[in-house]
Amino acid sequence: MSPDHPPGLDLGRLRGLLDRERPGLVGGPLTGRLIEGGRSNLTYAVTDGTGKWVVRRPPLGHVLATAHDMRREHRVISALHPTAVPVPRPVLLCEDEEVLGAPFYVMDFVEGTPYRTAGQLAPLGPERTREAVLGLVDTLVELHAVDPAEVGLEDFGRPAGFLDRQLRRWGKQLDASRNRDLPGIDELHAALGRDLPDSPAPAVVHGDYRLDNVLIGEDDRIRAILDWEMSTLGDPLTDLGLLVMYSAPLGLPDSPVSTTASAPGHPDPSELVERYAARSGRDVSAVSWYTAFAWFKLAVILEGIHYRYTLGQTVGAGFDRIGDLVPVFIAHGLTTLQEG
Repeated sequence: MSPDHPPGLDLGRLRGLLDRERPGLVGGPLTGRLIEGGRSNLTYAVTDGTGKWVVRRPPLGHVLATAHDMRREHRVISALHPTAVPVPRPVLLCEDEEVLGAPFYVMDFVEGTPYRTAGQLAPLGPERTREAVLGLVDTLVELHAVDPAEVGLEDFGRPAGFLDRQLRRWGKQLDASRNRDLPGIDELHAALGRDLPDSPAPAVVHGDYRLDNVLIGEDDRIRAILDWEMSTLGDPLTDLGLLVMYSAPLGLPDSPVSTTASAPGHPDPSELVERYAARSGRDVSAVSWYTAFAWFKLAVILEGIHYRYTLGQTVGAGFDRIGDLVPVFIAHGLTTLQEG
């Protein structure tokens, strides 16, 4: 891959746009590279040798506008940047598809590490790992403390009926990829629907809040929250439930989907919940429901990946084992609800 022509990124056109819209920002020829690890939208690091920026655009090929809305991502980081929530500084949004073939936005590059696995956390040692994960909770509290109206995000979502819509949405996703018997998944879906909790006051919800969607600096503090493509206004405890789920041990050492829970020093999920409750002042008595919902949602996502694998539509290693994970996630969801 030539540094002058990463797929989906025309550096000449990008330079022309930046020179017009942000004169003086770029001081030399641009080079760029694709940053691996993004789930769907494409992320590039771009530099002129001095400054460094990030470009986010939808994937190449056919795009569902609602699933890859650059305007929404840019809007939420622009709204949050003046607050205590750590996000990259936005530079510009470009909705002219003539430039890169799709809408995109540019933000400052933030130095930091996204820790994806327990193995990557291990070299930090127990104390630093503990501080990093507790910082994840504290930063989530900061996000949920933002008044949406004060930052211009009062119309960023439809909080009324949020949990019911989420449950129906993921049920439809399940039906769209249902091609085998999955014992317990309909029972889990129905049980969640029977026991919908009353949501607290709406907040800005990240939608995919976990350790590998933040950048952690050398001082173990969170430098930036990334990947806002699922953000909306809704029930903040859905973020907490997902964080708790990702902090629970799967018990599968060779799993292609991993949590960070087995890293030495990683706080127990109950400690994360207690810290969130103490710092946010929110009632977390229904956290088992939110955690079980997170298990259900991930089971549906994994089943969708497995379904595409059976159709020969996935590329890469590990997809052959994804299907085996789905029953594990279903079982965790059912157990969490029963214990709640």
